[in-house]
Amino acid sequence: MSTQRVAWLSPDDSPESFPDVDSALHEPDGLLAVGGDLGIERLLNAYRRGIFPWYDEGQPILWWAPDPRCILRPCDLRVSKRLARYARRSPLTLRFNTAFGAVIRTCAGVRESQRRTWITAEMIAAYEQLHADAWAHSVEVWDHEQLVGGLYGLCIGRVFFGESMFSAVDNASKFAMLGLASQMLSHDLELIDCQVISQHLMTMGATTIPRHEFTALLSALCQPPRPFTDWPDDALSIADSLQVWCSAALQ
Repeated sequence: MSTQRVAWLSPDDSPESFPDVDSALHEPDGLLAVGGDLGIERLLNAYRRGIFPWYDEGQPILWWAPDPRCILRPCDLRVSKRLARYARRSPLTLRFNTAFGAVIRTCAGVRESQRRTWITAEMIAAYEQLHADAWAHSVEVWDHEQLVGGLYGLCIGRVFFGESMFSAVDNASKFAMLGLASQMLSHDLELIDCQVISQHLMTMGATTIPRHEFTALLSALCQPPRPFTDWPDDALSIADSLQVWCSAALQ
């Protein structure tokens, strides 16, 4: 009989007081701790150690560190010929950090319609504060002045920790991922944390690695633990910003 137990955290506990990720449960996979709060320092400490919050409305905060971990290296992103052709003629544009609140709320609405309500009001408030402090970012896909797709997450050092994405038109979430990967490659950012396995992202080049390898990567890539702020100020066309992938896919 398993004797594994999750740790209980108090909001008064130090933001660094997470247990070792190797003590996470096998079932459910990766559940590590319960409780605490969504304070900025606690969240930043959690992500740097490979831990993230994920819980439903009405539950206490649940902290996770699954094994294996789903990741995507920007250089491994796959662009199909069909997507490349579509990107070259798409009228959609990319913007960065101009509508963070709209992106996270739209993601929350999509999840709620799927009976997945983990982007709670408490989570939205915490991540909007992370955005105000330059830790959390949005990649947005626009059709003129209409937001039609996007993603959001945290960037610490050379790692982008993806949280959620949405798509209101065909390929919009793929364009958001392409835009993110393009900016990461041009600024030597090395890793996208996808958290849990997603078939959508696996088709785009994501893979899984053992948790101990993931945490070793974080120890190197999140140092120094500083935010990334060098995002484009202006809207970018899909084709121009992703030319390297589009050209390679069409060869």
